[in-house]
Amino acid sequence: MIFLNKPEITDNEVTDYSVYKKRRQFMKTAAGLGIVATTGAVIKPLFSQSNSSSFSTDEEKTDYKDITRYCNFYEFGTAKTDPAKNAHTLVTSPWTIDIEGECDKPGTYDLEDLLKPVSIEERIYRFRCVEGWSMVIPWMGFPLAELIKRMQPNANAKYVKFQTLYDPDMMPGQRDNVLEWPYVEGLRMDEAMHPLTMIATGIYGKDLLNQNGAPLRLVVPWKYGFKSIKSIASISFTETQPYNSWQQSSPTEYGFYSNVNPDVPHPRWSQSKERRIGEFLKRKTQPFNGYASEVASLYKGMDLKRYF
Repeated sequence: MIFLNKPEITDNEVTDYSVYKKRRQFMKTAAGLGIVATTGAVIKPLFSQSNSSSFSTDEEKTDYKDITRYCNFYEFGTAKTDPAKNAHTLVTSPWTIDIEGECDKPGTYDLEDLLKPVSIEERIYRFRCVEGWSMVIPWMGFPLAELIKRMQPNANAKYVKFQTLYDPDMMPGQRDNVLEWPYVEGLRMDEAMHPLTMIATGIYGKDLLNQNGAPLRLVVPWKYGFKSIKSIASISFTETQPYNSWQQSSPTEYGFYSNVNPDVPHPRWSQSKERRIGEFLKRKTQPFNGYASEVASLYKGMDLKRYF
């Protein structure tokens, strides 16, 4: 497998942010003319300004174009450049989130109502993909713990399960059987409540583009990227451990925890080094992606080669 330093995609093959915003303005104008029935509803920005975060790394940020053009999002294709080319079919407004399971506030929530009480901030996190590449991304969002507390999980809630939207018309990759759809991920409750774990609504001070998981996604910076599920449509509080999609697809290669661990190789390649997008030389992979001082205590006494 070949890993690219720069995404091989031309400017003509990707939706630029300025075009994305023009599309929103078009939809707003169309709404005023009463012609949005076939194009979708008006999409409003999820935030207008944000606060900086003490959790941020001071490492050099990956270029915005690289972040938005080199993505894993199998719902729009398996090649890294497919999401940027194909994700324009996703309509992200209106958007609802189903809250289910062991909690006192279940229900279906409009996205704007779900986000009204939160305070958006910027967090610059390292992002490590299981295939051996990495980025430094300035996410915009809020701690997942804020949302969990509002939903009031009960004593039976030991895990949080997330599910991506399932709509093969808007997500053409779901027409193929590369994975069992819809995409599912999960966290142990203490992982979900950790202050590093966040719900992202944007990058680089802009709303998330579709290829990056609009309108909201999970970000768990000490785990491999596939744990950070995109385009979340439901959140469930469960007593039993969720069986996530990649674990179901290939349990010998992908575990539930998926903590970044240079000492646990993938069966088909080493995880000891990574290539930062935009750089030529590889660098050593850090345990827990460099967040060991913050999160290693969550796994005290666990055999992390067994619980990978």
